[in-house]
Amino acid sequence: MRALTPLRSVLTLIPFVLFFLAAAAICPMIGSVDIDLNEAWVHRHNIAASLDASVLFVTRLPRLLLAALTGAALAMAGVAFQALLRNPLAEPFTLGVTSGGALGAVIAFKLGLDVSLHGLSPVVLFALAGSAGTVALVYLLARTRGVLSTSLLLLAGVTISFSLASLILLIFYLSDFTETHRMLRWMMGGLDVTNLRAVGRIAPFSLGGMAVLLTQSGNLNQLSLGVELAAGRGVNVRRSQQWTYFGASLVTGSVVALAGPIGFVGLIVPHTVRLLTGPDHRVLLPASLLAGAGFLMLCDTLARTALAPIEIPVGVLTSCLGGPFFIGLLLRAKRRARFWD
Repeated sequence: MRALTPLRSVLTLIPFVLFFLAAAAICPMIGSVDIDLNEAWVHRHNIAASLDASVLFVTRLPRLLLAALTGAALAMAGVAFQALLRNPLAEPFTLGVTSGGALGAVIAFKLGLDVSLHGLSPVVLFALAGSAGTVALVYLLARTRGVLSTSLLLLAGVTISFSLASLILLIFYLSDFTETHRMLRWMMGGLDVTNLRAVGRIAPFSLGGMAVLLTQSGNLNQLSLGVELAAGRGVNVRRSQQWTYFGASLVTGSVVALAGPIGFVGLIVPHTVRLLTGPDHRVLLPASLLAGAGFLMLCDTLARTALAPIEIPVGVLTSCLGGPFFIGLLLRAKRRARFWD
């Protein structure tokens, strides 16, 4: 691995910064209604008096921020899980965090609760609780002698994910048409929020988890080569595994609670960025943060405009893109015989 200098880091990240800024500037301007930015800015304190201000600050800006936060979180989590599990096909949903959140959400829909806490709806609160419970359960099952076994972590995550999926189907079966429709729409993933406060409530969890992952970037370089090698090079394997696992789970659970399951972002973005930057996680993590944010902003813009006035759930769109990408990874890995070593 080449020595990473500050200059090389900056030069490598510049294209990703430009990509993110371009997406952030262009996406809010695209839609069925053209916006006059000057008009919107003048009426920013009296949104109801201007259609431009209403469209920008109520309709587009909240979902743009949620798209950026969700894309960045899922991309970083994908990088972290791929290094932790030493599996190129790992993604944020591999270890059951999303299934736990989905189970919590459908329970909230089934109960029909109408309460909120700190501006968060029952669906968001139950989804957060479900994700947190799944993270704790998978961790306890995979922990042996104080160290996380990557094989047990993967096995426990996949097993619990399938078990929770069965419970979700049971709740679907016991629900009426209206409840089922609401559950199904949530599980398709979506960024159609009109409340900046809800985004602000989950942002500390997501940003905190991202900060944790960035602090582990150097250790992830070693963990991706193997636990024994990492320990031999002075890495506190137990602590690094714990921080990486909980950091990646925190960012995943927090954004899924509000946006629902949005698949394949944590698979497409890390592998694309890795081809451009190389495997050094000190660059790969921040580059994936920027690329993931820009990528999901573009996907959301396409989802709400491609078949206007019909809006495609962004989770459906990313899955349509991710399926062929996943198959391509399998074929590439098979050609290199990595799975058969």
